Amino acid sequence: MSKSCKGHEVDLMHFSIGKAIPGRLYGGNLLDNSEGNGGDRFGHLVDLYCWNPHCRYLDGYGPSVNDTSAQNDWKGTWWHSSLTLSGFINDDSPYSSSNQSGAYYFEFSRPLRTMDRLQQDAQFTIGKASKTSVAFWYPMDGKPWHGSGHFSISCDWILLDILPDSSKLTKVPQRSSWDAATAFSLLFSVVAFCISIFVGAESREPRTSLLHL
Repeated sequence: MSKSCKGHEVDLMHFSIGKAIPGRLYGGNLLDNSEGNGGDRFGHLVDLYCWNPHCRYLDGYGPSVNDTSAQNDWKGTWWHSSLTLSGFINDDSPYSSSNQSGAYYFEFSRPLRTMDRLQQDAQFTIGKASKTSVAFWYPMDGKPWHGSGHFSISCDWILLDILPDSSKLTKVPQRSSWDAATAFSLLFSVVAFCISIFVGAESREPRTSLLHL
């Protein structure tokens, strides 16, 4: 495979959870975005682009030019089903015992349209499909990371459909100001008022009693 930076440009998002705290949000931040690149110095959820596996760059950088208007528009977090607590900090690492079975959960978000002037970000459109793929690397038999060790969901592109929101606002029927609950409340108040008058009148009359020996 050619190592030259030529060919079809591909937008990438890469998340390395090696030192990322579970449940914490990573990605774009004020420090890295102010420097005009797609980096993430806190959690390694970075915004990149590439021509091939040998030639990839953070947004804003390139083989011949740097652009300070780029930024990281991604946000993301991770979790594992074996974790039972929340609010982890660095000192809690490792967050679980080794060889725990379970499932990893990842959640990512990004605006459909970005302000990337060099078009290093794929632009999504509601109602249209975009070519997408996902790959992940998992340590097998204690072997360190290597580029060819990723698992991919497919050897070809998967079409990602951005569907419009089909939910419709339902009109809440207007309730009459004079409903059954209001009528019952008024009736109960009138009855209670009449009882209080009757009890008050009775309490003012002299009472006599007879004691039988």
